[in-house]
Amino acid sequence: MHIDLSTVPGEGVLHHCRTRDGSRFCLIVRPDGARQIVIYHPDTHDTPLQTITLEPDEADQAAELLHSTSIQDRLADVERRLDQLSGKRGPA
Repeated sequence: MHIDLSTVPGEGVLHHCRTRDGSRFCLIVRPDGARQIVIYHPDTHDTPLQTITLEPDEADQAAELLHSTSIQDRLADVERRLDQLSGKRGPA
């Protein structure tokens, strides 16, 4: 995915995204922590079809769903790696 970043004073940070298949959307991070997802029309990439507003906790839930692996799985992997590293170090 290609992502362009821009800041609009007073509005927030805009992440303009283009997927491999050419779909376009924008993720806006508002100063109050809310997120907006703007879905663009496939034929006219400047025309929003829909805007979805997420409160910070909703954005966290959506982000967890979008991860390729869950936070629990990633944490377990980090713990496994730490155990391996600590086992290799030996006495100090």
